[in-house]
Amino acid sequence: MQRSRSLGAMFFGIVVLVAGGGLSSWQHTVPVAAQAIATTPNVAVGPQYDTTHVYVAPQDFGRFVASLIATFGGTTTKQGVFTVTPTPSSTMSQLVLTPVGSISVFGFKTPIPYPFGLERTGYLVTDMDLAVRAARATGADVLVAPFNDPIGRDAVIQWPGGVNTQLYWHTTAPSYASLQSVPENRVYVSADKADDFVGSFLAFSHGRVASDDAHAPGVEIGRSGETYRRVRVESQFGNLTVFITNGHLPYPYGREMTGYEVGNLADTLTKAKAAGVEVMVPPYKTEERDAAVVQFPGGYIAEIHSVAKK
Repeated sequence: MQRSRSLGAMFFGIVVLVAGGGLSSWQHTVPVAAQAIATTPNVAVGPQYDTTHVYVAPQDFGRFVASLIATFGGTTTKQGVFTVTPTPSSTMSQLVLTPVGSISVFGFKTPIPYPFGLERTGYLVTDMDLAVRAARATGADVLVAPFNDPIGRDAVIQWPGGVNTQLYWHTTAPSYASLQSVPENRVYVSADKADDFVGSFLAFSHGRVASDDAHAPGVEIGRSGETYRRVRVESQFGNLTVFITNGHLPYPYGREMTGYEVGNLADTLTKAKAAGVEVMVPPYKTEERDAAVVQFPGGYIAEIHSVAKK
C-alpha cells in the first residue's frame, strides 16, 4: 500500500513540477525529487503542528506573547522553563496557538548553544528516525542528530541553500485544532541553490508546486518596478514560499520568517498597533493579496496579508 501511494506521489510530482515551472527550470531537480519521493515515507502530520520558532529576550517574553494573542487571537500552553537542547541550557518556553498559525517562543536564560536560534520552523513528524533518513535521502544535512527533550525527540536539518529546520516528535501525540488559514514559511534563497532547495523540500514533504512565477512583482520584496522569481509549495507541512533573489534586499525583507493570512488586513493591523506592534512596511496591493510587514515586541518580524478582492 505504501509503495502504491509513493508511486502515485512520484507521478503527480513530476506532472506538477513540469506544469508549474517549465521543464527547463526543473530538468535537474525533477529526477532527484521523483526518485526520493518514490523511496521515502511521508512523515508530515499537519500544518497546525508546524511552528515558527521565535527567540526573544526573557524580559520581552510576556509582552511578545500577549501581542500575538491580541493580534491574531488564540490560546497558549502553560509557560515553563526547560532544557530543549542536547547540551546544558535553560529557556523559558511557551507554545502560542492562533487560528492563523502556531508559534514556539523561547526566552533563553543561558547562552544559546549552536546552531539553535538559527532554525526557522519546527515540523512535527510521525517518526523521527524515518524523518532523518528521509531528509538525508532528499539532500538535506543533519546539523543536530536526534536527541531527547522533556516531551519527545528533536533534530535539526539544513536544506540545500542553508535553510535550517527543526524536526520534532512527541512521546504523547499532540492534538491541536485545525487552522482557519495556513501560514506560509517565507524562505529566501539564491538562484544558484533555488532548484536544489525546492527539489529537496518537495521530495521530503511529498508536496507540490502550486506556482512558479518568473516575473513576480518586486514590490513583494521591496523592489517596486522590478520582477523576481517566486515559487509556492503546498504540502502537509503547510505552505512554503521561496523568494529567489540576488540578495539586494531593503530592510526588513529577508528577515520576516512567516506570512499570516487574515480575513481583514486593516482590522488586524489596528489590533496589532494597539498591542505595541510596529508597522514596518505599510499596506500594499498586488493581484494576489493586500499585505504589510510588521515587527512584534521583542523583535519578531512577520508579513501579514489578506487575499486581494477581485
